[in-house]
Amino acid sequence: MKLVLFGPPGSGKGTQAALLAKKNNIPHLSTGDILRTRFNKNDNLAQELSEIISSGNLVPDSILNPIITEKLLSNDCKNGFILDGYPRNKSQSNFLIDFLTKNKLDLDLIIDFRADLNTIKQRILDRSKIENRPDDNLEVIKTRLEKYFAETQPLADIFKEKFKGKFFEINAMQDITQIQYDIENRLKNG
Repeated sequence: MKLVLFGPPGSGKGTQAALLAKKNNIPHLSTGDILRTRFNKNDNLAQELSEIISSGNLVPDSILNPIITEKLLSNDCKNGFILDGYPRNKSQSNFLIDFLTKNKLDLDLIIDFRADLNTIKQRILDRSKIENRPDDNLEVIKTRLEKYFAETQPLADIFKEKFKGKFFEINAMQDITQIQYDIENRLKNG
């Protein structure tokens, strides 16, 4: 099973990805987790990543794309994967589509999590209290959401067009169990 998840921070895609990954025994690949794993390799790239991230900058596509490629081609992903947080921009989207085509990898489903902004903001603030995440404050939330809607949300339309019949919008305002049911139902029925 190969899935790509779109949705703003706080839409619940990480929660659903974790549930799907556990149930289907496939890796949940969040960009942050992939980068944190890459830090442990203790080589020049790990050092460069550490410097970029500690300075508060985003990892450039020229570094991130090969890391994603390496992960997707690894034995961990031979039975499938769930991409969460990638692609985030048009360059990454083009790269991923080309990569999938060249490697004859077919996506099973692209899920676009839709929720209203007030709900998203409240979920992120609640998550901040539970997980003690310093990046979950109102100013950071506002910036992350603006960036998501300007750069990442338009990619969903590209994937909708490119992968006709495999694109699924989900009402992320529902409770976790209902969202999980809707996704599993869609996976069963194609």
